[in-house]
Amino acid sequence: MDFVDPILSLASEIYQLVENVKANKKRCRRVSQRVKALEELVWSIKQRETRKISSDVEKALQELCITLASAQELIRKYTAATWMERIINSGSHGDEFNSVNERLNDAFQILSGSLQVEQGNILYKVFELTSREKEDEVDGRDDDAELKKTLETYMKDQQEKIDKMLKDFELVKINVVKVMEMLNKPSATDEAIRMIKPEEIKYEYPKKPFMTTATSEVYKGQYHGFKVAIKRYTDPVNTSPRTDTTTVTDSSCCDWLALQVREVRSVFQKDVETMRRFESPNILRMFGICVQDEEGPEPQFLIIMEYCEKGSLRQVLDSSSRLSWTRKASMCLGAAQGLYRLHQTEKKSKVHGCINSSKFLVAEGYIVKLGGFELAKTETSLKKASKDKEIRSVCYSSPQMLDNINHIYSKECEMYSFGIVLWEIATRKKPFDGCSSKDIYQKVCKEKFMEPLPDDCPEPLASLINACRASDSFQRPSAGVLVDKLRSVVAQLEEQ
Repeated sequence: MDFVDPILSLASEIYQLVENVKANKKRCRRVSQRVKALEELVWSIKQRETRKISSDVEKALQELCITLASAQELIRKYTAATWMERIINSGSHGDEFNSVNERLNDAFQILSGSLQVEQGNILYKVFELTSREKEDEVDGRDDDAELKKTLETYMKDQQEKIDKMLKDFELVKINVVKVMEMLNKPSATDEAIRMIKPEEIKYEYPKKPFMTTATSEVYKGQYHGFKVAIKRYTDPVNTSPRTDTTTVTDSSCCDWLALQVREVRSVFQKDVETMRRFESPNILRMFGICVQDEEGPEPQFLIIMEYCEKGSLRQVLDSSSRLSWTRKASMCLGAAQGLYRLHQTEKKSKVHGCINSSKFLVAEGYIVKLGGFELAKTETSLKKASKDKEIRSVCYSSPQMLDNINHIYSKECEMYSFGIVLWEIATRKKPFDGCSSKDIYQKVCKEKFMEPLPDDCPEPLASLINACRASDSFQRPSAGVLVDKLRSVVAQLEEQ
């Protein structure tokens, strides 16, 4: 019950801030409307103080308090005098609102389901998924249209000062163009995940793979105006019928290949249903699969996915790119939002299973995306069976997994692995570099050791990274709470 009054206070402050926003007005007002609906639920709790509330409700209230603080920081950005500069230097204002609205929706589902208050049926309309997504889409379109006009006006004002601030103006102009391109270009999530025709794919020439593995080659290309990575399986299991001692005729071979293509299509359709639930700007977008020469003797199987210009997160950290603490914190937030979408989507525990810095990819603008689990069943059906199974790296393993080989892998274990990734972003180093598995076990399990962070690491960010790496799994935050707190950290760093 300690969180009720702070929640009501934060809600009141959000209403006041919304009255003074200068951009994204409809998005801000929609957040305010949903906070108002949640406030009704919280008031019902306050009026029932004599009753003991469940631990689920208490936890939901605690997380709601953190979410509202994060929402307050987001809305405050658009009331400050520097709101225009913030929009120009950030291409993710729409994604921020999507993330906040998801957290508010999740809080409503938990509170309304647990309390079963009479107002629940009425307030549910505010959070009903179909209407909520439509409202958010309309709000975003209207806000973006207004923002375009504002940016064009801003450009004209800046041009009047060009004589005395030419160098600064050129930088602003470049950033404005990037934002305008972002507002005008179609969203990858608008594209359905489906079977893709070969003629819909355009390869970048010269047609040379930029990455090669034991089972595949990956090429750059384009699909419906999007830059894509095209993974081609060089020796797929489904293209070579067994000969053994049986004579294979042309007819039986064709029948066998047709059967295998149908099986791949069937597995792909099941994967599509799974991937639709994980659509997020911070999860690697899969566009679909393509079968070339389907009727021929050697059909080619391709998986078409989003292309991330900067490569893996580990490659970015190993590069010479300059990364400020604001940039690092933003990258941490992007990675956390991808993990949150994965953890939150399924009713049952849904984990990645192999979190490390190579499983995250970095797109233009240093947008971090979680990969490494998309179309998993389809890929398995295309690869030949391998005796070598992917083993979770010891340096990313939680103390519980290191200490007990039979410990069940959970979201809490995965949060520890993610904490190591956050440490990598902060330090740009490789975890436990040069240590043996025995050394890591001694340090992590026996000594409860954490590799140190840089002295200049902002304290709020350092605190969150250390919480994720806590030896006691109970002390590690959920992905949702981590997203809320990281958003506040980014907002604070942007103000400095």
